[in-house]
Amino acid sequence: MEVFYQSTRNKEEKVTASQAILKGLASDGGLFVPVTLPKLGVDIDELKTMSYQEVAYVVMKEFLTDFTEEELKNCINKAYDSKFDTEEIAPIVKADGAYYLELFHGATIAFKDMALSILPHLLTTSAKKNNVKNEIVILTATSGDTGKAALAGFADVENTRIVVFYPKGGVSPIQEKQMVTQKGANTHVVGIKGNFDQAQSGVKAIFGNKELEKELDEAGFQFSSANSINIGRLVPQVVYYVYAYAKLLAEGEIEKGEKINVVVPTGNFGNILAAYYAKNMGLPIDKLICASNDNKVLYDFFETGSYDKNREFILTTSPSMDILISSNLERLIYKIAGCDDVKNKELMTALTTEGKYEITEDMKAELKDFYGNYATEAETADIIKAIYGDTGYVIDTHTAVAAKVYKKYKEATKDETKSVIASTASPFKFTRSVMNSIDAKYDEMGDFELVDELSKIGNVAVPNAIEEIRTAPVLHDTVVEVDEMTDAVKKFLGL
Repeated sequence: MEVFYQSTRNKEEKVTASQAILKGLASDGGLFVPVTLPKLGVDIDELKTMSYQEVAYVVMKEFLTDFTEEELKNCINKAYDSKFDTEEIAPIVKADGAYYLELFHGATIAFKDMALSILPHLLTTSAKKNNVKNEIVILTATSGDTGKAALAGFADVENTRIVVFYPKGGVSPIQEKQMVTQKGANTHVVGIKGNFDQAQSGVKAIFGNKELEKELDEAGFQFSSANSINIGRLVPQVVYYVYAYAKLLAEGEIEKGEKINVVVPTGNFGNILAAYYAKNMGLPIDKLICASNDNKVLYDFFETGSYDKNREFILTTSPSMDILISSNLERLIYKIAGCDDVKNKELMTALTTEGKYEITEDMKAELKDFYGNYATEAETADIIKAIYGDTGYVIDTHTAVAAKVYKKYKEATKDETKSVIASTASPFKFTRSVMNSIDAKYDEMGDFELVDELSKIGNVAVPNAIEEIRTAPVLHDTVVEVDEMTDAVKKFLGL
């Protein structure tokens, strides 16, 4: 069955999977969603013996139906190769009464690698399929991880250029160093004097600028996106939840058909939305536990049914979650509104104009599979220390938010269902915050001294992604005001 994609704000706009990947964002500003969510095409038992690459094919072929078997397998094999430091790609570690799904074994040691290793290949294949002659300009806003993962994925990829905007001072020192040292003649990194939401809104505005689009086309360029709004980002994320279930089954940790809970630290909602899609495909998932940090706009939404971004923006030690506009939530809103594009557009317009919206009681009822909670900065630090003290396992600040929320969930519900926690970043990415949580004495050390100390106390090798940037020169030092973002793009493209 061929799966088509439609805009969340206008059902009439229907495209193939490859067209949706190319466009990134629908022309009306909506997000592309499958007209119908597909089902898993194999029995779960069959997945037990499959490699990550094989599971990826089984899941992705149901979504990307206009790709041939050869095209899709070629994309998968190019993505999930020696860039990852383990053959498993996404290993599971059992610690502190939960299963930690480690999604940080790729080139940039964060979960974004899981999707951004494959997106360039999906994109270039899509361009060939649709006879695109223009050079594709990837435009992305990042709260820390997407940027580096996208840069690494697209660096020196033929017929592409990539521009990444990040909030100057709003990412960890390691995250920034990873981005500003990025090689590749087609890469461009720009700091903005603002926060992530402003970076993201600025990118959306550039996408919606019809004059600029025309100017680009005349010069032989067209925009696409590597942000999680691109369906080519979201579909690969569904894979690792299916893989995790298959692994637990293969290792005898669960019985066939046994339901599991999934706990995800998130700001933009894409990573937990992927778990929701996996559940809708038939994967036995019970609760989807949404973990927020002090920017708890999602927690408040699940509690009240009201989404309100009119609040103080708080910089935390889990910066990839410091987000007040959760773009991917729109896909869920559309689904729980009964795929009503008019209703969804009304709510998104309210978010733009008033900074908030409220869902109906019927829509609230559709959220019964979700549980939301949050962890404060102090709670995040405490749980890093506690888990390390009890088990010797070191987790990063984002994973810690999830671990704390999982504890709150268990206390509130007494639910003993086995649970997978999405471990979204390596502790080496947020070394200072992690080490300070374990012991305040570490604050006196330099960034790379801390890296070596973490390696020692956690008994894990320093990832290559960190070793590379110890002495790497800064290649990108552009910083602009929010209202100068369009000019920065034009300058990079020579317009």
